[in-house]
Amino acid sequence: MALVIIICAIVLLFIGYVFYGNWLCKQWGIDPKRKTPAVELEDGVDYVAAPPAVLMGHHFSSIAGAGPINGPIQAAIFGWVPVFLWCIIGGIFFGGLQDFGSLFASIRHDGKSVGEIIKDSMGKRAQKLFIIFALLVLILVIASFVNVVAGTFFTAAGGGTGLKANPTGNQTTAMISVLFILLAIIYGIMTNRFGVKTLPATIIGVIGVVAITAIGLKCGFALSRIGWIVFIGIYLCIASLIPVWILLQPRDYLSSFLLYAMIALAFIGIVVSAFTGRVEFTIPAFTSWTPKDGQYLFPTLFITVACGACSGFHSLIATGTSSKQLDSEKHAKVIGYGSMLIESALGIIALIAVGMVFDQYKAGNYGSPSAAFAAGIASMFNGEGSVVYNTIYALLTLAVSVFALTSLDTGTRLSRFMFSELFLKEGEKSWKEATGFRKFLTHPLVGTLLMVVIGSTLGYLKLSQIWGLFGAANQLLAGIALMAVAAWLGEAGKNNKMFFIPMIFMLAATLTSLVLTDINKIKMISAGTAAWGDWFQLIFATAMAVLAIVLVVEGVQTFKSQAKKNA
Repeated sequence: MALVIIICAIVLLFIGYVFYGNWLCKQWGIDPKRKTPAVELEDGVDYVAAPPAVLMGHHFSSIAGAGPINGPIQAAIFGWVPVFLWCIIGGIFFGGLQDFGSLFASIRHDGKSVGEIIKDSMGKRAQKLFIIFALLVLILVIASFVNVVAGTFFTAAGGGTGLKANPTGNQTTAMISVLFILLAIIYGIMTNRFGVKTLPATIIGVIGVVAITAIGLKCGFALSRIGWIVFIGIYLCIASLIPVWILLQPRDYLSSFLLYAMIALAFIGIVVSAFTGRVEFTIPAFTSWTPKDGQYLFPTLFITVACGACSGFHSLIATGTSSKQLDSEKHAKVIGYGSMLIESALGIIALIAVGMVFDQYKAGNYGSPSAAFAAGIASMFNGEGSVVYNTIYALLTLAVSVFALTSLDTGTRLSRFMFSELFLKEGEKSWKEATGFRKFLTHPLVGTLLMVVIGSTLGYLKLSQIWGLFGAANQLLAGIALMAVAAWLGEAGKNNKMFFIPMIFMLAATLTSLVLTDINKIKMISAGTAAWGDWFQLIFATAMAVLAIVLVVEGVQTFKSQAKKNA
């Protein structure tokens, strides 16, 4: 069954990429001869044209994170068929459309964010409202992944801080991740200052990844949970401010090989399992419309799967960093649309992985979805406790943590861009052109520190208190991004009809989810059982819902105005 599922997924996603992807290129007018912002506005810091393979690595690593693994696994409570269908349909017609459309629109707006795209078609007020909304989402992104990464690095076993012989899995992951940062910096200097070509540099980089993995398996590193959160916060500040070629580009490119290897390893495991019968795929095709109290298939499934089908965070990456590094429009399809479909395939792989250990997962034997993912794939090769099982489990856990950290540093850089945009006046291109107190507010260091401090502080919350809210906010952002690109295409006289059904569906699902969250939290507050985290969720969910509704009203008025012009 597992082998049939993954083959069907690959075939359907490939068909979507070839036919629907090519159709979108024709409808929008992708022009390979047109200069991109990375070429026209090259500044050596943010606008840096990257080779397609390097940019693919950055974009794919940044959008992947832990989302396409955590989401489908948590949604498996509805059965494998609903998750499979949403990953395929959502990836091709919702997520891929949003990612590709956002990247293309940003390229035609000097590599600017969704906020700038909204300003052109919906006005300046809508732009400011969107930026505020996006910053709220990015706070949740930072909080969620700070929590995930700190939890992956920290272990209560062993005690103390510093280097550890015979390390635990978490200490190994921490050591390799720290060494990975140093390796990325070395790669960036090699390729951008010493002119080493991509192929030989890649070979050296991959050898380096193998070497640091070997070191981490023998010698780990330990800090307290608070210590790791502080370390992550400092790292994020530095990563957000230094030129992209030093760390962001090389780190994401090298980490993408871990992701490709993880996907290949999972596929091999599925094939091996199919012919050996070592483990069985045990998720029912469909369980129930309401498998848990208060969790209905609509909207819960479409919120929970998240990055495996559609994610608003992708639009921020496409318009925040990737559009500033694209060397030619001819590569927009493979990077914007292709990356999303590969992520949908990863979502299906995560679904299959948890299917191999579904009974244990339901029983609560794994501390997190990523642990169930690693255990499911490792069990396809050998039994629990074996050397093969333990090695594969450790490597997969490492890969998940690496991508969570990748999404973190990209998200922080995006928040720095958008925080500055919030206070810039018309015609001002950077903080250097601002005056008075606005020059202070738009300074890159101010926005970076503010977002990191708030996000890291919220990272102390339980992941369960953040993730559900993050999912709804993230998908609501997707609906707004779809609306923004559709409005711009309409203003430019291009076909935007393919956006309306995905846009309406995502807005309906996410607003429903936020309303249900508010109702649940109000009940808890009334019963006197609410903690401060519940108050936080209530206030945050309400603020995002109100902002989104105002933006939707602005969007509807824009579409009405465009319809009158075209009548």
